[in-house]
Amino acid sequence: MTADKPGDSALAPIKPARVAQEITKLSTMRRNGELTADNYDQKFARMIQELRERRIEGGRPEINAALQPLVTEGTITAAEFARLTKQLGLT
Repeated sequence: MTADKPGDSALAPIKPARVAQEITKLSTMRRNGELTADNYDQKFARMIQELRERRIEGGRPEINAALQPLVTEGTITAAEFARLTKQLGLT
């Protein structure tokens, strides 16, 4: 999830499925040992920043509908879900 130009407000909002894809990628990299805790936190913070800048398409129900199955399946932890939704202001 990289913005084309920093501060470009013409970028389209990010779809909830893309948010789910990005958190899955980060979580998998962390579990596989590809990221240290610090690297994970840095990438997570950057993801949140980009989501805030571009916004997420849809409302709370659509976003939760895209993310909740990841917790149920064990793709992401409940803690990751809670952290993501809290930092996005969804809780």
